[in-house]
Amino acid sequence: MSLSIAFIGLGAMGSRMAANLIDAGHTLRVFNRTAARCEPLQARGAVVCTSPAQAAQGTQFVVSMVADDVASHEVMLGEQGVIPIFSGQAILDCSTNSPTFAQHAARAAAARGLAYLDAPVSGSLAQAQGRELVFMVGGPAAAYEAAQPLFAAMGRQATRLGESGSGASVKLVNNMLSGITNAALAEAVRMLEAAGIDPLQALPVLAEGAAGSRLMRTKIPKLAAREFSPQFQLALMDKDLRYLLEWAARMDCPLPVATAARLQMQAARRAGLGDQDVSAVIRALG
Repeated sequence: MSLSIAFIGLGAMGSRMAANLIDAGHTLRVFNRTAARCEPLQARGAVVCTSPAQAAQGTQFVVSMVADDVASHEVMLGEQGVIPIFSGQAILDCSTNSPTFAQHAARAAAARGLAYLDAPVSGSLAQAQGRELVFMVGGPAAAYEAAQPLFAAMGRQATRLGESGSGASVKLVNNMLSGITNAALAEAVRMLEAAGIDPLQALPVLAEGAAGSRLMRTKIPKLAAREFSPQFQLALMDKDLRYLLEWAARMDCPLPVATAARLQMQAARRAGLGDQDVSAVIRALG
């Protein structure tokens, strides 16, 4: 069954997710602040709109994939935002936002009788391209069930974790683990190099150890080559760790290892590396 969907935010991840919805037979109305990013989808039949509100008009679902709380606030609650005018089944906010924002947006939606799902994703460009994303969802169970065709078109797994804000919370924990691991891998590569060992030669051994992971297999080659074309931008990881630590502070939950990783990401961002891959954190080590 074809669904009418507004898709907002056509960056590296969003453009791939939106294309997969078209591939699944759904009809799209799209908005992006840089209009040129809409052109490939327009060529495939998507209707290009001039605001989030215009994109949401008359649709059954809204999907948003933007950078942060500030952008999400503009999309959801701004002068031309979605929540004041939407009348469909559910809003899926796939952005990595703070739980505080997710809960605020959910309350604003509920005041209008709308369902808002915080539904951030795990996965990078390859997973977005290949419909392999994993959705972490918070919000009403009925809306989660109604959105299953969208999750199936864009990913391989969707899990409802609880009420509003729970998806955003688990996403921050997920990215905490990724941020800590990236920082640790940078130190591991520097240590191997200091010992005169080729990190690529060590990788097959390390990948079979207890800490072996997909992240290790993808990031050690980038670290060894100092090749930092972005799979996940360092500035976004810095932002996610900041959101995590702010949320943890509200709950009086100390996170010393995450704090150390965030200091490394912050130093790298301040050194002008924010638009590079998160593995560029190695440059903050001197």
